[in-house]
Amino acid sequence: MIKKLFATVLMSISAAAFAVPFGSQSVLVVEDDTGKILLEKNADRVVPIASLTKLMTAMVVLDARQDMNELIEIDRSDVDTFKHSSSRVPVGAHIPRRDVLQLALMSSDNRAAAALARTFPGGDAGFKAAVRRKTAALGMSQTVIEEPTGLSPRNRSTAGDLIKMAAASSRYPEITEMTTESKDLISINGRQVEYRNTNRLVGAKGWDIGLSKTGYTSEAGRCLIMNIKAAGKNATMVLLNASASSARILDALKIRRFISGEPVATASTRAPRFKASSSRARIKASAGKAKVKAVKKRNKAKVKPSRKRRN
Repeated sequence: MIKKLFATVLMSISAAAFAVPFGSQSVLVVEDDTGKILLEKNADRVVPIASLTKLMTAMVVLDARQDMNELIEIDRSDVDTFKHSSSRVPVGAHIPRRDVLQLALMSSDNRAAAALARTFPGGDAGFKAAVRRKTAALGMSQTVIEEPTGLSPRNRSTAGDLIKMAAASSRYPEITEMTTESKDLISINGRQVEYRNTNRLVGAKGWDIGLSKTGYTSEAGRCLIMNIKAAGKNATMVLLNASASSARILDALKIRRFISGEPVATASTRAPRFKASSSRARIKASAGKAKVKAVKKRNKAKVKPSRKRRN
């Protein structure tokens, strides 16, 4: 009871004293080595979790110790008919289970995740039973996962429960490796196809990431689970229901700065700016600066120094 009270006090002090504003509706940041809560916001709120679900899918698949070299055929039943999400994995393709797992984790492909559950021992029913056992074993009492992709809003959890899922996921070398690759070539129907990580912070300068998974549906908003190392500390963050990808990334940047002891943007300070992500944006920015300079030069030329009247 005393430990719980102490943790609550620490949580309140760390979040309030620094007045860190977040765009995500639920936030939880925990120091891995000590279990200390560094930042918290609505950590007990039960919400849809979108593709964060795929970390659980990956764990139960790996627990089943299926042949990772076995070819899985992507079936028409794996196609998303609920949200009609797109996929670059064609129906009829035969892909090793290991690559299917990587597609589900790194590029968050829904057909890949559905195929993993369909080919699980006992099929979809066996997969769901394994998920229930796993969530119970991890003490995720506020979590319900009904399908493998996260497309269903009935897949729900809390930031507190997802910290437990992240900690468990980080103990699987396959998951940490696959979720922290920025891109990879995967053979699809005899052709090498490049797939990229859905988290653009993976591989970015200044980021040391040990685990990563993004998620998005209209019900869940933008979500992120990430383990990072900053200033010699290892910490895991859960961000749920951000309104945009930029808000999710900005929250992650604030958390990294907080852990590193750097100044964090608050309501009274200007938020850090990100570099333009495309050449078009950079050209536009340069053109804008040139235009401002031209206007200033023109205005300066118009204003001539006044001559002093002789008396």
